[in-house]
Amino acid sequence: MSAVESEAAALAKLSAARSRLLLERPFVGALILYLPLVADARCRSIATDGRKLYFDPAHVLSLGFAETQFMLAHQALHCALGHFARRGHRLRRKWDFACDCAVNGLLIDDGMKAPMQAPWNAAFRGLSAESIYPLLADEPGGERLDEHRFGANQAAAPGAHQAERAEADGAFLEAHRDGFDELGFQLPTSTATHDLAETWRSRLASSACEAARAGRLSGHWSAIADHAIAPRLPWRSLLERFMMRAARDDFSFARRSRREGEALLPGLESGEANLVVAVDTSGSIPRDALEDFLEEVDAMKGQVRANVALLLCDAALAPGMPLRFHPWERIELPEGASGGGGTRFTPVFDWAETEPVRPDALLYFTDAEGEFPQRAPDYPVMWVVLGNAPVPFGERVQLN
Repeated sequence: MSAVESEAAALAKLSAARSRLLLERPFVGALILYLPLVADARCRSIATDGRKLYFDPAHVLSLGFAETQFMLAHQALHCALGHFARRGHRLRRKWDFACDCAVNGLLIDDGMKAPMQAPWNAAFRGLSAESIYPLLADEPGGERLDEHRFGANQAAAPGAHQAERAEADGAFLEAHRDGFDELGFQLPTSTATHDLAETWRSRLASSACEAARAGRLSGHWSAIADHAIAPRLPWRSLLERFMMRAARDDFSFARRSRREGEALLPGLESGEANLVVAVDTSGSIPRDALEDFLEEVDAMKGQVRANVALLLCDAALAPGMPLRFHPWERIELPEGASGGGGTRFTPVFDWAETEPVRPDALLYFTDAEGEFPQRAPDYPVMWVVLGNAPVPFGERVQLN
């Protein structure tokens, strides 16, 4: 079979598998339609960059029909779940492996047939890629099922000639192909990547709604779609992006202290951010919810190099506040932290006003039912809210 014939046969096979998925599993099938099929000699198996699906014709022809359906759904779910925008500064190969395990588990639980080399572990059932990641070795073994090309099309300058862009893409793929990223890290999420992730969230919502209207959205996929569209703790990625911008080893003209007057003098940033974390310890907030919240903060602060000042507050600050933690120290909720009575948020902001160093951000976990300050502070505030109450300023993120 010639190369042209092989490419045509592979494309026909992929198209047939996509059409069958659209009939049998309309939710996943609709997501695949957003990825045009492109044969690519550089591709070793099947790959996506979030915009197209690339394939090696010989590899596609070596798969069974059910396995071909699985691979198409695998690529679509990587995109729909925004895996390309969620890695942050995790090790590249380890993160890609965690994403593969998460996606493969969803598809296997839906009854799809995975190729023999597909990474999956029953112990990871129901876990997100972020939860699977710390359970893996830093250099996970095993053959990769696909290739992740996220960011490849950003390697060349926007105005570059098409040939230059193709050359830059090729160089990017060789430098960053899974397992060959010598640094193991990537830059914080770019605006283009964030916009692409939002586009895929909209596509996910649209596909779920259409399948639900047709009565073809199973409970399995309904729960996945609900979680992806309105994630349980979206503040984590939002705060991480902000803190990565705030924690720099660079000269800054930002005023480090209100006591230094109005002059703005250059100073060297420490490379670590100052984060104030406040938790509402009134009787309306269960302790297990507080512990879950602090576990999320603890998992994030080391990645963004944040020094944390922890404040426990109901109607007043708890004795002995603040509790201070360096980026490498584990945050733990002290015994007897639960308070009672009413809720006032003003003590936390009053305390921040007395600090010699201005906070880079304040994160407050609460049910948002209490007395707020009369005016917003001059630093970013994020409220992670358990319940439906509004907040007068800052960014409000729904916990439940």
